[in-house]
Amino acid sequence: MVFSTALCIFSLLALVQAQSESQQPKIQLRLAGDKHKHYEGRLEVFYNNEWGTVCDDDFSIEAAHVACRELGFLGAVAWSPSAKFGQGEGRIWLDNVHCTGGEKSLAECPSNGFGVSDCKHSEDVGVVCNQKRIPGHRFINTMNNNVETLEERVEEIRVRPISSHLKRIPITEGFVEIKDQGKWRQICDEQWTPLNSRVVCGMYGFPGEKKYNNKVYKSLSMRKKKNYWGFSVNCTGNEAHLSSCRLGKALEPKRNVECGRGLPVVVSCVPGRAFAPSSSTGFRKAYRPEQPLVRLRGGANIGEGRVEVLKNGVWGTICDDNWNLRAATVVCRELGFGSAKEALTGAKLGQGMGPVHMNEVECSGFEKSLTDCYFNNDALGCSHEEDAAVRCNIPAMGFQKRIRLSGGRNPYEGRVEVLTEKNGSLVWGTVCSENWGMIEAMVVCRQLGLGFASQAFQETWYWAGDASADNVVMSGVRCSGTEMSLPQCLHHGKHINCPRGGARFAAGVSCSDMAPDLVLNAQLVEQTTYLEDRPMYALQCALEENCLSSTAKKNDHSSYRRLLRFSSQIHNVGQSDFRPKLGYQAWTWHECHRHYHSIEVFTHYDLLSLNGSKVAEGHKASFCLEDTQCDEGIQKRYACANFGEQGITVGCWDTYRHDIDCQWIDITDVKPGDYILQVVINPNYDVAESDYTNNFMKCKCRYDGYRIWTYHCQTGGSRSSDMDEYPGMSNQLQFR
Repeated sequence: MVFSTALCIFSLLALVQAQSESQQPKIQLRLAGDKHKHYEGRLEVFYNNEWGTVCDDDFSIEAAHVACRELGFLGAVAWSPSAKFGQGEGRIWLDNVHCTGGEKSLAECPSNGFGVSDCKHSEDVGVVCNQKRIPGHRFINTMNNNVETLEERVEEIRVRPISSHLKRIPITEGFVEIKDQGKWRQICDEQWTPLNSRVVCGMYGFPGEKKYNNKVYKSLSMRKKKNYWGFSVNCTGNEAHLSSCRLGKALEPKRNVECGRGLPVVVSCVPGRAFAPSSSTGFRKAYRPEQPLVRLRGGANIGEGRVEVLKNGVWGTICDDNWNLRAATVVCRELGFGSAKEALTGAKLGQGMGPVHMNEVECSGFEKSLTDCYFNNDALGCSHEEDAAVRCNIPAMGFQKRIRLSGGRNPYEGRVEVLTEKNGSLVWGTVCSENWGMIEAMVVCRQLGLGFASQAFQETWYWAGDASADNVVMSGVRCSGTEMSLPQCLHHGKHINCPRGGARFAAGVSCSDMAPDLVLNAQLVEQTTYLEDRPMYALQCALEENCLSSTAKKNDHSSYRRLLRFSSQIHNVGQSDFRPKLGYQAWTWHECHRHYHSIEVFTHYDLLSLNGSKVAEGHKASFCLEDTQCDEGIQKRYACANFGEQGITVGCWDTYRHDIDCQWIDITDVKPGDYILQVVINPNYDVAESDYTNNFMKCKCRYDGYRIWTYHCQTGGSRSSDMDEYPGMSNQLQFR
């Protein structure tokens, strides 16, 4: 087994050949500046032995297409004026560039002429290219900035393991090979450095490189015919991709079958803990890591998310000012992944809550932790709309090959079918739907690389799956939500127990690349808590909807109930709107309150003893799920009036005031003492969210029989485990 990547170049610097070699200038292009991806950046031109920039005057998407194709990409996605990727230095070589889009080089496009410009570097143009490369594109050695030296074709790169490592998952060691003109060739290791290995390992999802048993590879290479690629490679170790490294010196003629005293290049990579191979299963089970200093939240897939850092025991976000691939790679490697694929800005993976801990982060790229990088403590002017995020390279674990969705209307939905061993052969089968829920569906979508689950199905008769895969091969599945694949969840193993059977009752999922994320405003709960003694004759509707404790049914109309009241403000900080699971036709009409319930139990309110046992409880149905208020610039979309659409828009919040029915906990039977107030949103996982760990909130309470004090309210996951105000209490949303 080999793993490879579609890699068309060893340098983003491209050779431009003139139609008339004697007349047209020869130039090179590169992408530079504060870029977040290796296929975007400030457009720079190498001309007359000097690098310079391009002015944005009259620049167009056609000119961007020409530049990107010249760099080996399929084309351009966009271009950016006004030095979006930072201001360059030196000459501004091109101004008023007019391209039709069909030119082979930017030098062919009409312009003012090289060096003729009235622009400043605040007008430097940038481009965002299509990340797909042109197969067999011609490139050049630029070691000495000599654009006339030679041309080169590089189509792919792979790491080929030796036969004894073929069954290892993931593959961490092997020969580095280049596909050149349709043939796989080795690289001579005479000028190969550990920094080159670091880049290769990072590309394939590994945080670092290590030494290997050279004797084994020397023995193998001596017995096999070698076919060396004609160049060396020169990486700094900070490149996110080998395509960003420069080519080194060319090998001497007739040396394609020999390498002096050297041997073919071999890399050996160190996998992150979550991907470390084990002899029994090929990968480790899901584990509980030690308290980290950095974490990812809100990502749809493994190795991506909003970056959060721990400071003084409190989790906070990072402002995206100066956020780039180098800093993102430090995060990825720290967390056990490879180099960063993308450094995302503008809260692309959802907004965080709490403080913004870091701003203007600058890393050398070799730091062990993001907290070792230089940064500005002052985040004044930064908001959560500027939260930084990353997407990391992860190892090829083969998870997607062992699961599939069958019968759906599109690739994002269908009956879940898994590949398992039976009687010595591999067969496809279904998953028992008993107790199948949103958490299990989330693991399936993550394993398939399809993002979040939007729905979990316990019946799939409407999806005509593969009839040969109707038999149940996995039952009793119960996931915590942290697993990378379904087999890592608890299940019955070989002892299948599924009374309903598979086929039409098999488990199914629907996936989405975006999801909402609800978070409760803990401060508002703390500020609005109070007690009210309310007569039973004013609580008849609440009694019908089970908003009072069981002893209330024995009271007459003249008695009173003591209610712990508070307001709740629920924010949607995710990437998509929060909508009820059920449509209009399935909503429940409640005659007493004269309204519909779109979600029968939207929140749980509990009063707990200090050891975690429940002493009083309440619940709130979502009879009115709407946008009460929104962040500036966001329009309200949902309102309950006139049987309107219900939901919470991204960037908006729904407020349940303290003075409405059922917005309380009945504490009539509670004795004076110290307690914990707990609020859980979406407790039954009726609606998918990108992060369930922040769906609960806890406060400390002191009740003296007449008054109540509420303090130290905290949202789930906002503090480190060492700073936990509630020791011994686990998050029920993580451990069901």
